[in-house]
Amino acid sequence: MTVHQNGNISTEASDFLLNCFARSPSWQLWLSLPLSLLFLLAMGANTTLLTTIRLEASLHEPMYYLLSLLSLLDMVLCLTVIPKVLAIFWFDLRSISFFACFFQMFIMNSFLAMESCTFMVMAYDRYVAICHPLRYPSIITDQFVVKAAIFILARNSLTILPIPILSGLLHYCGRNVIENCICANMSVSRLSCDDITINRLYQFAFGWALLGSDLILIFLSYTLILRAVLKLKSEGAVAKALSTCGSHFILILFFSTILLVFVLTHVAKKKVSPDVPVLLNVLHHVIPAALNPIVYGVRTQEIKQGIQRLLKKGW
Repeated sequence: MTVHQNGNISTEASDFLLNCFARSPSWQLWLSLPLSLLFLLAMGANTTLLTTIRLEASLHEPMYYLLSLLSLLDMVLCLTVIPKVLAIFWFDLRSISFFACFFQMFIMNSFLAMESCTFMVMAYDRYVAICHPLRYPSIITDQFVVKAAIFILARNSLTILPIPILSGLLHYCGRNVIENCICANMSVSRLSCDDITINRLYQFAFGWALLGSDLILIFLSYTLILRAVLKLKSEGAVAKALSTCGSHFILILFFSTILLVFVLTHVAKKKVSPDVPVLLNVLHHVIPAALNPIVYGVRTQEIKQGIQRLLKKGW
């Protein structure tokens, strides 16, 4: 029980209820099958990619280790969000405990920032490979990948940790229905009886500082890469250089485009249904995860050949 300054007494909620697509309940029906297929595709494709990189000695290189890290982050994000969403769609299991909700909030926010940071490190890897090819083996080493992975995990975990902590310290009295399919920070904090200004400011400042700085460094890397490529005399060298960056650039587009659309729908929320940002938020946790390994598998000859050899061994 909580006694407020005005003398009112209210009972604090013990868990939350996720209210998926409250204004468009029919969406649950037609979304359940494609979302299930995307989830299975994401799990299967990333498992295949990770197994191929693990078993193929020719793929034991820093670039593929970074790709493995991206696949692991994709799988964790998918497993944190999609099974719960499907449980709501199929079995109406809308209840989620406080701990599970705040843990999901931490994983979603931190791993999203980790993906952004991984793209930034991958952009640096391509920059060194194209702009300083002779120095590449001495700069991008296995030790560099280990240090980069520690930096990615530490920077984003420690920076994001206050988000669920701040939300968890709030008092939740009366309302416990989250108008979302997932425990998004502001969707949860809005239910509190307390002032959430600090929560809003922290998420905005640190969230955009992390993603913004990563995107600026990615853009800078590709600007320098493009400038170096345009100086190459041989057409074959230009094509090879652009091909090595093409897959990575497509992945960044998947990641940033859905994120941009999500932000724009929030800005124009008066003109679109409130369920649209909820849908985009769910899709952002599964579409890039499903497409990333496919893009690399199709566009990278070494991975394609590795998968073919793996399949032949399996048969």
